[in-house]
Amino acid sequence: MRKHLGGGAAMALLMSVASCAHAQDHDPGRHGHDHEEIGVRRVFVGDHAQGLITVFDLADPDHRWSFETQGQAKLYPVAGGAAIAAVQSDLDVTQFVMSGVRLRDHGDHADVEVGDPSAFAQKLSGPRPFHLVDHGGEVAINYDLGGYAEILDGAALAEGRIEPKRFPQNRAHHGFVAPLGGDWLSTVASEEPVEGGGAPPRLGLRAFDLSGAPRGALAACTAIHGEAFSGAYLAAGCKEGVLTAKNGPKGVEYEMLAYPVGLPQGVTTGTLLGSPAMQVFLGNHGPDGLVVIDPAEEPHYQRIALPFRRVDFALDPVRARNGYVLTEDGSLHRVDLLAARITASAKATEPYSMEGHWNDPRPRIAMAGDEILVTDPRAGLVRRISAETLQEVGTVAVGGLPYHLTVVTASGLVH
Repeated sequence: MRKHLGGGAAMALLMSVASCAHAQDHDPGRHGHDHEEIGVRRVFVGDHAQGLITVFDLADPDHRWSFETQGQAKLYPVAGGAAIAAVQSDLDVTQFVMSGVRLRDHGDHADVEVGDPSAFAQKLSGPRPFHLVDHGGEVAINYDLGGYAEILDGAALAEGRIEPKRFPQNRAHHGFVAPLGGDWLSTVASEEPVEGGGAPPRLGLRAFDLSGAPRGALAACTAIHGEAFSGAYLAAGCKEGVLTAKNGPKGVEYEMLAYPVGLPQGVTTGTLLGSPAMQVFLGNHGPDGLVVIDPAEEPHYQRIALPFRRVDFALDPVRARNGYVLTEDGSLHRVDLLAARITASAKATEPYSMEGHWNDPRPRIAMAGDEILVTDPRAGLVRRISAETLQEVGTVAVGGLPYHLTVVTASGLVH
């Protein structure tokens, strides 16, 4: 049985916080001043061709803001959704935007502050920033051609400050750095020379202190790629299986969950999403499959075969057992993580073939409360899909080629 997590669990791609206090805790007389409960779903959309981020609230999509970037950006909510990182790998820069949404926890209730988004004056520059990990109040950005990561304090980011600390790696490679307890876990690349200037092969994961001094042995994970947190675990994809890491009494404990014989041979997992409400991961498994991974109990793997190749997938932070996957025929499918099967499907966009370059303009999906948002680059739209029925309930015209998107969702009290 999968372990259900408490309300303090964090999510990597979506910040969603709801006040859980009892009705009497919201009594204006009890607190001595008036309260109003509100919810906001603020959407950030990056364009595929232009250096542009378009921002709007779902409640009023015609009122919007825009921010220039140097080029195409992948968007990440960080610092509990208070800021958005716009990682521009091909241009060696990461820019930041204050989301304009802040939550302040008062124990019996949460206060939400909503204002206009605004751009940071400061930005980060470095050779090919790529994987960004936001966990435990720390944000780590890996520089694939630099041989280091930069660590940012989430609390400082929430106040509009960028105060990077450099974490050195053994050599430049396509990897990641992630905090786990008092350690920093970093991918490790081979020290052997590489002919033709190619990227060195990745060997596995190792614990370090912030200065880069090792704190344990290397955990082998050939071609390690992709990372996510769920519950007590960090998981990463490997050629041999999925490597998990968690804190133990004597330091980091690793376990390789080898791909079972029953799965298609030679197929691996390289992208993982971690549930914020159950101790479970959802990962890709070949171009036309997903795999549900239980890090603690067997069977560790349950594979879901897809009718067409996968375009993008996401987890539902509200309905914890649900995931959603868009396939190249333009269909959106609901996945039951507990049963490991598709439970509903509906057409969402026209077909987007997976032939061609991995970064061609194709739809991306994100959760926004009771809706699934789908970018449709050819149509210049963000499509609003009901999570309950999988039917379209509206569209937002943003123009251009809408591509990567993220959503900051919050509800709480305003005074």
